[in-house]
Amino acid sequence: MHKNLLVELFVEELPPKSLKKLGESFAASFSASLKAQGLAEASAVTSFATPRRLAVHMTQVTGKAADKAVSQKLMPASVGLDASGQATPALLKKLASLGAGPEAVPSLSRKPDGKAEALFFDSMVPGASLAEGVQKALIETIAKLPIAKVMGYQKADGWSTVHFVRPAHGLIALHGADIVPVTALGLTAGRITHGHRFEAAADSISINDADSYAAQLEAEGAVIASFAARRAEITKQIAAAAQVAGTAAGANLKPIDDDALLDEVTALVERPNVLIGTFESEYLDVPQECLILTMKANQKYFPLLESAGKLTNKFLIVSNIRPADASKVVGGNERVVRPRLADAKFFFDQDRKKTLESRVPGLARVVYHNKLGTQGERAERVRAIGHAVVNLLRMAVVPYTALAKDELDVLDSKVQEAARLAKTDLLTDMVGEFPELQGIMGAYYARHEGLRDGVAIAIEDHYKPRFAGDALPRNHTGTVVALADKLETLAGLFGIGQIPSGDKDPFALRRHALGVIRILIEKNLAIGLGALVDAAFRAFPADSVDLNTAPKLIEFMFDRLANQLREQGFSAQEVDAVLALRPDQLRDIPKRLAAVRAFAALPESAALAAANKRVGNILKKVEGAVQATVDPALLVEAEEKALGNALAAVKPDADAAFERGDYTASLKALAALREPVDAFFEKVMVNAEDAKLRANRLGLLATLHAAMNRVADLSRLAA
Repeated sequence: MHKNLLVELFVEELPPKSLKKLGESFAASFSASLKAQGLAEASAVTSFATPRRLAVHMTQVTGKAADKAVSQKLMPASVGLDASGQATPALLKKLASLGAGPEAVPSLSRKPDGKAEALFFDSMVPGASLAEGVQKALIETIAKLPIAKVMGYQKADGWSTVHFVRPAHGLIALHGADIVPVTALGLTAGRITHGHRFEAAADSISINDADSYAAQLEAEGAVIASFAARRAEITKQIAAAAQVAGTAAGANLKPIDDDALLDEVTALVERPNVLIGTFESEYLDVPQECLILTMKANQKYFPLLESAGKLTNKFLIVSNIRPADASKVVGGNERVVRPRLADAKFFFDQDRKKTLESRVPGLARVVYHNKLGTQGERAERVRAIGHAVVNLLRMAVVPYTALAKDELDVLDSKVQEAARLAKTDLLTDMVGEFPELQGIMGAYYARHEGLRDGVAIAIEDHYKPRFAGDALPRNHTGTVVALADKLETLAGLFGIGQIPSGDKDPFALRRHALGVIRILIEKNLAIGLGALVDAAFRAFPADSVDLNTAPKLIEFMFDRLANQLREQGFSAQEVDAVLALRPDQLRDIPKRLAAVRAFAALPESAALAAANKRVGNILKKVEGAVQATVDPALLVEAEEKALGNALAAVKPDADAAFERGDYTASLKALAALREPVDAFFEKVMVNAEDAKLRANRLGLLATLHAAMNRVADLSRLAA
């Protein structure tokens, strides 16, 4: 009979930052196991997760899975049966291991298995009972939970030890209204759970049946069992409270948008109640990033902002209780947050008593890496790389945002100053308390000191982009210092062998590589990747890093770029075609990809890609280098003359378009080569007996190959 099923594990407070993932995993793994066993083939699954429980509800769960016909291969017929067709000892032994005797031999089936016949034993495997299935699913689910750190605790007997994310105190397993007799973590299933620690109508709640679980918990236990429903309720209450606070303040206030914080508070409460708190306006003199961070990180509050994004002195508290008079709850939270804000103000005031420049010597006492020296040495390397980047911009074919020479001199000066000071805020009290504010506080202190325009922004922005989708540096100085900082990190760590492998990337080098890639492409910097990497390695003292790892770093960056481009929707063929040439100017890659996509849409593209692949294979087989030169006097066949003439007509247009950066036009010009290329391969023997003819034909193909592969390796588009 099909009934709905409920399973709950009641535990002590679960880690809030992991609760959402734990709840989803519990429901997904448990339901997948039951479905795999044939007990819930058409079941709808609902997940529940609160600070003190993980649960899953499943519809249409049967009491017993259907029996299953199984055909099991035993052995080749020639091994299992002798010449007279009688069972061999090997076959009888195999049957015995399956619980069958000699009487099963006549019923064995013979089926083709490769080149020979094999014997198969057909049987009906009884379907699992619900209790067996739930027991198996519980064991598998608990083993698969994404638990970062397991703790050990004793069972009620005081002797046996159990290992789980938190001590478990209750287990429910209900099929309809019936208890399923299973055990887990030293607990036996029943129907008793517990509601809110303080606001439940009674300590113990007896769940009537699987379908009444959520309603009973809310009515009797003052608990919203669904993580999603509780999150939605908090969101609704936050919006309402922000409106109330805004009306009182005569402004349109909105809470800070932070999904991670919302998930965390959802994992901390079972009966949310959003309240409005206030702190003294004098604290608003402190940079709002400091106040927001301390309220979010330490107190789990939602700061309220004005419409322009400016912080106000009001914040929202997500309480776990709903007293008739909430004033004491609000007052308690206001008393708790006040010392935090006072600390932030103290740190800010103290930090401003020293200049960033005065902190520079202190960087020499901060170890960056035991093989790469101190933060002071690192800052000098970033300065050197930044200077090299500006010099590369001077030599760029395409001017960087049309900066004149004297403006590049000023840029170099600003880069040197920003690079020298960029890490000094690591020595401030504020960043010591809140490492997340590095760069941000340096910018505040730089503005306080009246440093040159753009330097403060560069100090803040040199960490950007910090994550996927983050903004890039806002000014030229920040762009150069960010590039230099990331290149220093990559070259230094690659140079001492700290190369990411598999999932291990402790220094976030993949993120740094993507940062360099994004800056070069999105800022349209006409600097070669090879020159940048070379400048980064040259900034290190001789013999401190292995220069042979520079090519590995470039390959690493192209691998990251390939992954990023595929995630952006480009096909593997398009990406491979463009990156196979390892274009040094990364800023050109989007245009190359667009050109390849446009070329692939042409009716001639498939034939030309296949021909290009064929040409490449021919040239690879030739011993020695093939010169891309053609002697027209040695073009004797009509088809090779036609190809030579077509190539002479097309190549100048394709090359001219390439040189002006119109890669789409360059590739489209090649479409005219399809017919002469096809005719050449149909009629002309490349490997002619005459050595001069053969060399000239190979030279023609080499010229064709070079012309076709300036934008991308078109052979990668061949099916």
